[in-house]
Amino acid sequence: MQQFQAHRLSVAPMMDWSDRHCRSLHRVLSRRALLYSEMVTSGAVLHGDRDKLLGYDAGQHPVALQLGGSEPAELAAAARIGEDFGYDEINLNVGCPSDRVQSGRFGACLMREPALVADCMAAMAAAVSVPVTVKCRIGVDDQDPEQSLFELVDRSAQAGVTSFVVHARKAWLKGLSPKENRDVPPLDYPLVHRLKAERPHLTIVINGGVPDLDASLAQLEHVDGVMLGRAAYHEPGLLGQVDRRVFGEGRDIDAFKAVELYKPYMTAQLAAGVHLAAMSRHMLGLFHGMPGARAWRRILTVEGVAAGAGLEVVDRALAAVRQAVDAREARTLDAVAG
Repeated sequence: MQQFQAHRLSVAPMMDWSDRHCRSLHRVLSRRALLYSEMVTSGAVLHGDRDKLLGYDAGQHPVALQLGGSEPAELAAAARIGEDFGYDEINLNVGCPSDRVQSGRFGACLMREPALVADCMAAMAAAVSVPVTVKCRIGVDDQDPEQSLFELVDRSAQAGVTSFVVHARKAWLKGLSPKENRDVPPLDYPLVHRLKAERPHLTIVINGGVPDLDASLAQLEHVDGVMLGRAAYHEPGLLGQVDRRVFGEGRDIDAFKAVELYKPYMTAQLAAGVHLAAMSRHMLGLFHGMPGARAWRRILTVEGVAAGAGLEVVDRALAAVRQAVDAREARTLDAVAG
């Protein structure tokens, strides 16, 4: 039950975006959403700087590690290391369409090799005690999604996987850039809904193009969970309503409160030598749609990159937002009085 509940709302792994600082910001907004790491290749885990690649603040739980790779033994070893680092789930990326991923024989090109994916998942499941999951597309290039998606899911389920995150769009590995692959071809939500209806024993999480919590709640009528991607990153404030609206508990965290809750983390990281901009860049969309949002972004962007920049920059940006909000409220009162 805990695993199912965690998947009701998750935040997608996004290269160069969902780093450890971003996840700590998202965690102060929601205690319940499942957060994913950026994709890390199994080779990097085995041979790279593990603390740099896998380290994270203990307050981020529940948090999942996403791996990329196609060699079962390597993935099993990387999964064990991820479990040792305390990750609550190990996820295999079978959806990324970038050229770099394709050249390494992992990501979306593995949609063509469902048997290999199943072997990888069986090896990972045997290596760890935490859940192992798959994030995939519905197909690639000229594949028939009704065949490719169901075959990949069924083979992986036979290997012991019970949870799948499905980006409801094909990936075109030739002729489209990764950016274009986020918008073309069209999404096929009904196919993912049918996957859940025909495989009711599996946990199915839908991903791709979900713009907000209203749309997320609508999707939860058909599937077990929703994974938000760019919407959660560009407008992180929406995560402040997740615990109440999706999980039915807690109070909303507004953007002002989120900044205050994030400050202790920033203070500790600044003391450890982390530049303010490494953290503040993830906060740019926090006041999206509010008075002063432009000033907030400008101050953080311009002043946050300066050498030695500290929380005083965040405080100045916050003061600009408060001033704009107070000014709007004053104008509203004047209009009512008049």
